[in-house]
Amino acid sequence: MNLKQALIGVLAAGCVITASMPMLSYAQDPKVKKAMELLIEKTGKLGPPKLEGTDAVAGKSVPALYFGTTKMNNSFTVVDEVKAEVGGTATLFVKAAEEYVRVTTNVPKPDGSGRAIGTILDPRGPAIAMIQKGEAYYGEADILGVPYVTGYEPIRDAAKNIIGIYYVGYAK
Repeated sequence: MNLKQALIGVLAAGCVITASMPMLSYAQDPKVKKAMELLIEKTGKLGPPKLEGTDAVAGKSVPALYFGTTKMNNSFTVVDEVKAEVGGTATLFVKAAEEYVRVTTNVPKPDGSGRAIGTILDPRGPAIAMIQKGEAYYGEADILGVPYVTGYEPIRDAAKNIIGIYYVGYAK
């Protein structure tokens, strides 16, 4: 009986390790890591993040996300610079009540008709649970029907409140 229990324990541990390996390999993906570092660096040079007032993004009224005095809502300079330097896609989300809304992005709309601004982070996706815990998420995510290798990091204001999300990703 003890041998059987030991064997089951070893097999269970192996399953846990195997199941977590894909996420670990993406956490170490050098493209995702470099893109995230670049996005955080570029926004950080503008100043500390904060919310100030509201703004219309794709017809939705959402908090205005600033880095220093630079408003990010509907401004594509930073995300496009990241894409030009390292490829992939980049987004800044703002927290609007219980949703996270894309206020600047170069993620295309599913129909290819432009940028997916105003769309929300999938409330059932793997990233949201980690962000709600105040932690980063690195791994696979479905973005508007397309599989990506991604990174998501919380954006925190001076009081350490989560006010948004940094995102970078590469279509699989």
